[in-house]
Formats: sequence, C-alpha cells, structure tokens
Amino acid sequence: SRRARHSPLGMFICVPNTGQSDYAPYFYDNGPSSTNGNMALFSISEDTAIGTHIYTLNGTDPEGDSVRYSLTFEKGSREYFKVDPKSGNVTLVQELDREKQDEISAIVSITDGRNKVIETVRVFVTDANDERPEFQNLPYVADIPEDTDPGSSIFRVQAVDKDMGSGGSVSYFLLSSPPAKFIIDAHSGVLRIKPGETLDYETEPTLFLMVVAKDGGGKYKGKQQVLTSTANITINVIDAQDTPPFFVGTPYFGYIYEVSVPVSASILSILTCSLQFSSDGVFDINSTNGCISLATHPVLLKNELYEIKVKVRVVLWASPLMDYDITMVTVRVVDLNNHPPTFYGENGPQSTFEVTMNEHPPAGEILRGFKITVNDSDQGANAKFKLRLVGPSRVLRVVPQTVLNEAQVTIIVEDSSGIDYEKGPTISFKLLAVEIDTPERFSATADIVINLLDTNDNIPKFTSEYYIARVPENSPGGSNVVSVTANDPDSGPWGEVKYTIYGSGSDLFAIQQSTGIIYTQPWATLDAEVRSKYNFYVKAEDSEGKYSLAEVFVTVLDMNDHSPEFDHKLMERTMIIGAPVKVEAVDEDAESPNNVIEYSIMKADPDNAFDIDAETGEIKLKPYIKSMAIVQNITKQKDCKWSLVVQARDRGYPSFSTTAVVNIDITEAATLKGPMGVFLMKSRDNPLRAIGVVTFIISLLVGVTVLVSAAMYMRNTKSNRIMPARRVIKRRPRDQEPWNLPLLKLNNPADKFIVGDPESNPMQTGRSSRPKPPPPSAPSLPPPPPCSTRPTEWPRAVPTISGALAAKGSKKAKANRRKEGNISSALVSELKMKLEQKIIESNQGYC
Repeated sequence: SRRARHSPLGMFICVPNTGQSDYAPYFYDNGPSSTNGNMALFSISEDTAIGTHIYTLNGTDPEGDSVRYSLTFEKGSREYFKVDPKSGNVTLVQELDREKQDEISAIVSITDGRNKVIETVRVFVTDANDERPEFQNLPYVADIPEDTDPGSSIFRVQAVDKDMGSGGSVSYFLLSSPPAKFIIDAHSGVLRIKPGETLDYETEPTLFLMVVAKDGGGKYKGKQQVLTSTANITINVIDAQDTPPFFVGTPYFGYIYEVSVPVSASILSILTCSLQFSSDGVFDINSTNGCISLATHPVLLKNELYEIKVKVRVVLWASPLMDYDITMVTVRVVDLNNHPPTFYGENGPQSTFEVTMNEHPPAGEILRGFKITVNDSDQGANAKFKLRLVGPSRVLRVVPQTVLNEAQVTIIVEDSSGIDYEKGPTISFKLLAVEIDTPERFSATADIVINLLDTNDNIPKFTSEYYIARVPENSPGGSNVVSVTANDPDSGPWGEVKYTIYGSGSDLFAIQQSTGIIYTQPWATLDAEVRSKYNFYVKAEDSEGKYSLAEVFVTVLDMNDHSPEFDHKLMERTMIIGAPVKVEAVDEDAESPNNVIEYSIMKADPDNAFDIDAETGEIKLKPYIKSMAIVQNITKQKDCKWSLVVQARDRGYPSFSTTAVVNIDITEAATLKGPMGVFLMKSRDNPLRAIGVVTFIISLLVGVTVLVSAAMYMRNTKSNRIMPARRVIKRRPRDQEPWNLPLLKLNNPADKFIVGDPESNPMQTGRSSRPKPPPPSAPSLPPPPPCSTRPTEWPRAVPTISGALAAKGSKKAKANRRKEGNISSALVSELKMKLEQKIIESNQGYC
C-alpha cells in the first residue's frame, strides 16, 4: 500500500481500456494528534457541543482529479458525525457520553468518481467532568445505642464518580448547623461519634445528618468545575435504661357510657402498674399494659366523676426494683347518645317540606311558608348539632346554624338570582342536622321543595350583538338577507318576541315581525357601485315593551355587470423610440377582481412590433426596434405611423372586454438637456400640462421681479439715496457714411471703442484727471484717451452701449454695464428668451 493505515483498508480500482493507468485516491495519514487526514485514532472530548466542526477529511488523487468524501456507520449504531462531501469538514451531530460509549467506529471513504477507497477508523471519546458522585446503597439508616463510646465508628457511606482522573476521585464532608455530634473521614466515608460527644435517647431519639460527596474537579466545556451530591443519614438512637419511669400525656381523662367499654391509659411497656385508690372496686388496671377497665355494671355507678391514683415502677430482669412515679386518672360517667336529631312539622315528625312562591324574592326575605322544628332528646353534648342546607350554593341560608336540644328553623333568601323560574320551575334542597361532638355523629335530613311562579323578569336577548350579511347587487326585490334571532326565556306571552328595524340604512330593507327574517323591499334595487355598505338596528320586544337591540351590517356584493371602457375607440399617440405610451380603460365595477383590468394586443400593423404591460397598459416597441432606421426598414415607407388593436378585459366572472384602435406615430427622441428637457420629455403626451407649467414659471419670475424692484425702491427711499441718471444711448443714423478705418496698430484694445456719454454724472468723470474725449466724427478715428491715470488704478477702457459697436471689456466693465440698464426688465427679457428657445427646441424634437 502507498501509506501506513491504522485500520482495514478496502480499495477498488477501475481501469478503462485506454492504455493509461488510473490510480485510486488516498487519504493523508497525519497522525492521531492532527485535525485533518483520515480520522484514524482521533480523540474528541465528550463535552463537545453539537454542530462543532471537529475534523477535516483530507486526501488526494494521483491524477489530480477532484475527490469527494463520505462518512458512514455500521448498521444499528448511532451516527455521531456528518461530513461535507466536497470540503471533508466533519461535524458533530449527536451528543457524546464517554461513560456510555468511549470509542466510536466509523467508515470513511474517498472517491474520484471512478475509484473509491474505504477505511474503518476508531474515534476515542475523552472524559470531561460531567458526572456527579453517586451514593450507593441508599437510604442510609443506622441504629446506634445511646451508650456508644465517643470516637467509635458507627457507619460508612460510599459514593462512586464515573468520571476519570481527578474528576472521578471522591471526598466526603458533613453539612450541619449547628455542628453535629459526628465526624466523617474525608477519604473512606466512615462516620464516627465526635470525641467528647455522647448520644441521649431521651433528648434526641433520632438524628439526621447530611453528607456531601465531592469530586476532585475537572474541565467541562472549557471551564473548571467541581460537582457534588448529597445524601441524608438517619440515626436512630436505641434507648438504654438510664432514667427513672414517668408518665407521658398527663393528665389522663376517661369516659364511661351506658355500655361497659374499658378506658385504656397506655403507659409504657415492661412496667408494673398498680391502683392506689379504686373507689370500692369500681375500676381495675392491667399491671402490664396499664389498661384501666370497669369492674362493675354501669347501672351501679353512683358518681358522675371518679379520680384514680396510679403508681408505676420499672422492673429490670434479675435486678431489684427501681424508682417509681404516681399520676391521677379522671373518669367521667356520661349519658349514652341514643337519640338522633329529628325534624317536625305542624303535624309531627316530617321529612318533606314544600312551599309555592314567585321567583326572585328580595334578598333577606324569610320564607314564611315553612313551619319547621328540629329536636334532639339527648342531653348535654349529645344534644348539640349543626344545621346546614345542601343545594345550589349561596341561594338560601338556614338560621340557626348551631342548635342545642331544640330550635325553630328559619330559611332566609341570600341570593335572589338563584331563584329563577327559567332555570327550573322547582328548586330542591336538603336540610341536614348533624351532631357535633359525639362519636356516633348521628344526623337527620329533610327535603325542602320550592315551587316557583314565573314573572316577566327577562328581556329578549339576541344571539349576537351584531349580524353580518352579504347580498349580491343584482338580487331581486324581496330577497332574504339575514335572519336574526332573539330569545326570551319567560313563559307565555312574556316570551313572545316581535322584531322591527330602524336606522338610516334600513330604508331598502324590511323584517318579518315574528320570524326575524330581514329581506329587501320589493321595490329596492341594490347597486354596489352606488352604495355597498348598509348598517341599521334591529329591535326585539316582548309583550310588555321590554326590548334589546342588535346592529346589522349588510354588504352589497359587487357583480361583474360593467365592462371596461376606453375614453375613445380611436386613440392617437406619439411614441419616442425607447419610451412607452400608455392607454387606459376604466371599469365601473366596485370591487376587485371585477374592476381589475388586463390589457392585451389583439392585432397590430405591423405584426410583432409592440409589447403591452398587462397591468398598466403601457405599450412599448419590441426590444430589437432601437432606431428610426429599423422602423423604416420594417415599414419600407417614410410614414412612421403604426396601428394596433388593444383589448381591455376585466377579471370578473363572467369576464367582459372592450377594444380600441391606437394609432402610434413613431419618432426618434431629440436631445434635450437639463431639467426642462426632462420635463418636456415626460409631458410630450400632455402639451396642456407643459403650457401650464411654463405659464406658472413665468408668473413666478415676474412676481419675484416685482418684489425685488419694490424692495429696492423702498430701500432707496429709506436711505434717501439719489440714483444716477439713466444713460441715454444714441444710435448712429443709418444714412451716416461708413467709417473709413485705415489699418492702424493700436497698442491698447480699448482704443477701438468710442466713449460717448453726454448725460453722465460730472462727479463720476471727475474721478480721473484725464479730460473727457471728444465724440467721434466719421471718417477719422477718435483719438485715444490720454494716459494720465491714477497710479493705483488699472488702465482700462470705458465701456459704453451703442447700436453699432459692442465692446468686449473686463468683468468689472460688464458689471458696470448691467447696473446701468434696468435690471428687472433685462432679467425678465432674458428668462423669456431662454424659455421660448427651449420650447422651440422641444417642439422640433417631436417632429
């Protein structure tokens, strides 16, 4: 083999008849400490989380072909890992537990598509500190004599931890507060009585200890942890004879009834008891178990109360008598309880009492129809009993509740709502008399029957607070809409219900008074397009005018009774190549899908030249039509006007449709730049919109100009400034002879211009020391201005405005010229010119 393997290897090589060798792929064997290779002898901690990438299968093919990996398990075994066939990444998919399975066998394989190599590998599960110490042979109970010597070993506990290493070592300690009388060896678990401590049965007959088993700690999921478990130890202290006898449960009382039943006074076993005073031999006592019994017939007992002195002493086997104790026992003679309580009516003992009354009597009313007496012939405690009613809860109550010998029984209404004829015409109760303090607990019962008479105490009540109905809009008059129901549980005429409707939405509807069926008026016509929602109230009333209301909501269901309609059967559209045109139809139905329209092209000339959006109705040229040259090549004509038939069909049932002819003039888009161009492109099918927007812009500019002019005027008025005089520009007369300009070489370009401003402010001309040049006279050139300028002033040409010449001066000269004119008028004129120019360019683009 090519490489050493840690497990059996199966290899299958298929060599095609091509004369070339085909070698099988193989795994890299990187050793057990590596996280990639063939996974042999790989170790994984049992606390590894599910979904963790734990290993990467890694191999190669001698021919350089791509390889794929797989990972399987033997049949019947758990599948702990999953591998990605391409990357070889192995992921944990099942939780590991070393204590249950410390070694996993897996089958890994690698293939290049033709040859496959299979290996069986072992993966070892390493330990993590995840198991708590577990106590053995629970529960722990120890019987220890109270005279056991201090320091003696009395018990041993044992706990086992399934973990390995320090996590599997166990140590022990006791939990006690305050400190117990015991200590435990931390390693062996042996429990001892603490030196200097003793056990005492008389003060602590049973002791409870809690022992803790702690492991040595270890890592779990990357963190160090120590696990513990606890167990309870019950120590029963065995009594030793070290104290004199004494009576428990004193004082002692006994009772004697008419039957001779002995009274038992349980003292203590292995005792010798004797009677010191027995009252003429009336009582006797068992010297072994301390049972006192009657020694004569009960009829011979003359006293009601007897006191007996009892002495107890302890006798140990083969030892002299020890100390003794004396107590008093009181015995009382009582009468025998042989009479149960009995109910009486007007004519003697009676077990059933009946009355007839109206329903819903007021709370607190006494039911005077009942004449009930209860009696117990016994005396004292035997004649004491309680009365209570058993039946519907908290409807009636009985007075008195406690009786001694005899009482008159009174029944009072507590909850009027429970006495309801509609719940039942008859209410039944059980009246119980039960003795309180007697062992026999004698009792007696009597039936209480109340026959009810009905009253009109209920209003009609609808089965629902509101009713929702749906009716088609083409339903004929008199069609049923919805049935309402109200119930009145009263009997007779009080339970008969009459129905009426009212409200702003009830005009088109009527109701049958006895059945509650709501229907449309015979003359009513429902149209969902006119009104689709109605709501009104329905009233249910009984014979005495008691009523309740419910609200009815009626929805008129839209039916597909309108077909889509185009604005025109023949439409003219202009289409720019690359931009769609839109057609639109309207369906007057009220609801979807009846008013949802789908568009389609039925016929087109030329064919297969257009597409249409079924939802929006936008018509586009086919993607291959990108220029006017292609359009003209299709039509073979200079006329670019095409036609198509568009169908608009709704989605209702039955479906309706309509068609329209669309003539489309195909043109090519002109180049429009800027936002105005974009706007005009979007408004090419709506010229009125473009005109309106242009008008609005012009009006806005004029308004801004007026505001600016008014603001400047107010500013000048307030500041009392004197504006410069308006410059008057005179044009040269047309019949003036042309200048004969000889070819002169001018050093200053400003010398070419003539400075003429007869109305200029002399204060302004005074700024320069040079004289004012004379006006030009044809045909000679005007003399250049003198060069006597200020040292700090740049030499410049003086601009002017002339109908014949225009000077191209500096930026400062241009600013001076703009100030000399009417700023507002010039701005408005310039904007108007630009806007008109753009409109002209846009119109040329549509042609």
